[in-house]
Amino acid sequence: MITPKYKRVLLKLSGEAFRGKAEFGIDSSVVNRVAKQIKNTMEMGVGVAIVVGGGNLWRGAQAEQDGMDRVTADYAGMLATVINALALQDALEREGVTTRTQSAIGVQQVAEPYIRRRAIRHLEKGRAVIFAGGTGNPYMTTDTAAALRAIEIEAGVLLMTKNNVDGIYNADPLKNPNAKKFDKLTHLEALNMRLEVMDTTSLSLCLENKLPIIVFDLQAPRSLEKVVTGEPIGTLVSSEE
Repeated sequence: MITPKYKRVLLKLSGEAFRGKAEFGIDSSVVNRVAKQIKNTMEMGVGVAIVVGGGNLWRGAQAEQDGMDRVTADYAGMLATVINALALQDALEREGVTTRTQSAIGVQQVAEPYIRRRAIRHLEKGRAVIFAGGTGNPYMTTDTAAALRAIEIEAGVLLMTKNNVDGIYNADPLKNPNAKKFDKLTHLEALNMRLEVMDTTSLSLCLENKLPIIVFDLQAPRSLEKVVTGEPIGTLVSSEE
């Protein structure tokens, strides 16, 4: 039995992680593979909480460009994250993982309200916890929600997943074959170089609270299990030089 490096992690799943190779919607085969990885990781004794995005169902920025009120567009995006959370919850429960979904916006018929102490108690009882609804506030991304929730539940690391990209590069590796991959960075370096890890609000939160971030490709075989055992995959962003 391999001893995990982290006792509790926060996994950020973007909307892209739900749509797989499709342009829109939810690819159930991808969600099922993610659920299996989460199950295997939890069986190692790691507490797993998940923040979900909603970009596979709704793009608030595009809606705003089309003339929609920004606040309304952001709330619609929060509802999209609830749909993704329910899809992931169903996949996890079919794998035998007891799961609780907590939402930052009121949807009591399908999810608990977000309560920090209750979320921590679920994790202590060996349940997976999915956080939906972002922070519950417009103008805030789900990356910000991921950083905030990771700090609140005292996670050892924030795991940022990418689709078909195995870390942080100085350019888009899918467009530029000469893009250079970083194995390690500090929070300040990532901020100063304006690398597209996450938005600056989220990165600043991680910097202030010395929360390490690992960016990796979740679709790679057993990647989540490898990350929590400390294998050097992806890119590590930390406060250490």
